[in-house]
Amino acid sequence: MTRLFTLFSALLLAAPALSQAPAPSPSPAPATVRVTLATAQGPIVLELEKERAPVTTANFLRYVDQKKLDGAAFYRVAKAPNDPQYGLVQFGTRGEPKRTLPPIAHEPTTKTRLTHTSGTISLARNAPGTGAGDFFITVGDTPSLDADPAAPGDNQGFAAFGHVIEGMDVVKRVLAEPTDPNKGEGVMKGQYLAAPVVITAARRGN
Repeated sequence: MTRLFTLFSALLLAAPALSQAPAPSPSPAPATVRVTLATAQGPIVLELEKERAPVTTANFLRYVDQKKLDGAAFYRVAKAPNDPQYGLVQFGTRGEPKRTLPPIAHEPTTKTRLTHTSGTISLARNAPGTGAGDFFITVGDTPSLDADPAAPGDNQGFAAFGHVIEGMDVVKRVLAEPTDPNKGEGVMKGQYLAAPVVITAARRGN
């Protein structure tokens, strides 16, 4: 009995020391960089994942630092047939030779661990590895744009590399802009804005 009491007392005395042990430090957040797009509809602030999506972020920053997005525009919107407030808005160089830099390697979401939640900025492309100077922002969660190794065909998805942190109201206004039913071809016919929304400047910081 004495031995049991002594052991209990020792545990009781040790308890405060155990409860005061320092908690493990949280892991640092992945490094990001901010870019502001000044548009005719208002500013859009982006937080880009330079640590988790380094290739695609570096590509976008080259366009920003070389001022190749100044004077470019939001020119295309794709809306869900049953919900016009859900879709994506696209902007960029549209392949203009003086604005467009060489394409980059595809950086799939299976590698970056990012996903196309609402407000994601991603790199537009045709085949993997063709993405260059055109980008889109999602309005509404769109996981179907993520890479899916189990899917048939081109299952690499799109290269998400950041999120809108201010200005989603501007993005939604762009999505609501009227389109020209005669512009575009194939599945993109009718998705081009009647009056593109000009980006007056794209700069680092906010």
